[in-house]
Amino acid sequence: MIPPKKYLVTTSEEIFRFTPDEGYRPILDDRRIVLVGVHACDINAIRILDSVYLEEPEDIFYRRRRENTLIVGISCEPDEFCFCRSVGADSAQNGFDLFMYDLGDRYLIESGSTKGEKILRDLGLRQPDSADFVQLRRAMHERDLKFRKSLNAYGLPQIVDSNPTSEVWTRYSEKCLACGTCTLVCPTCRCYSVDEWKELTGECLRCRRWDSCFLRSHALVAGGLNFRPTRTDRFRHRYNCKSSIEWSTGRLFCVGCGRCSAFCPAEIDHVEVLNSLVHLSVMSA
Repeated sequence: MIPPKKYLVTTSEEIFRFTPDEGYRPILDDRRIVLVGVHACDINAIRILDSVYLEEPEDIFYRRRRENTLIVGISCEPDEFCFCRSVGADSAQNGFDLFMYDLGDRYLIESGSTKGEKILRDLGLRQPDSADFVQLRRAMHERDLKFRKSLNAYGLPQIVDSNPTSEVWTRYSEKCLACGTCTLVCPTCRCYSVDEWKELTGECLRCRRWDSCFLRSHALVAGGLNFRPTRTDRFRHRYNCKSSIEWSTGRLFCVGCGRCSAFCPAEIDHVEVLNSLVHLSVMSA
């Protein structure tokens, strides 16, 4: 249910402590982590998080965890909710250390970093031959035929952005519970809030935790103004965010994992909402 991002941006974490004598002290996590079995969509999601947290100003907490994390990807087959192929996230070219392609009775392993190359050298595995690559192509073709869900993503950022008053938003937001589940299970959602408090010892703490744009408090600012006051406003905003282009990868912020649809208590299907919007846009044009 919860994507691998929870190991890189934890649900709640102390980031600074402050005392008058010592000043600010960042709290860095030095644990070394190996993530095994990460799907291609989640690897692409981590690449998006990299572009957010590692650009200026760099997030030192994310950087430390990312450097201490070894990612081992694995090929997978689509389920009833997955549409990663529609958004180009069904394969990963980088963002991992090792990637294992399941060939049935063996794995073809690709290295994606110097750390991954060293591991392969130390393991002393045999080099793949032409038969292995033929089997890989066959396995990937068979997997592609199993996708049951498809998103019409052509021109999607422009369509979503240019239809703020579409009845699609009202129709589906009336079903929405505004619980924020979809944002919590999303591998690319990155909103967080920051809290500070002072302990009886005089030491001050700064903590950040995951937040959701579906919660009314998220857009509440000083003076009581809320620039997304209605559930429809917040519903439309999330779809606008997921359908926008991440500039460094050139891909949508949605990687098509299908978690938001799978775990929505109101059974709102992400692909159904966007395909409905695209269909109405074409009809009106």
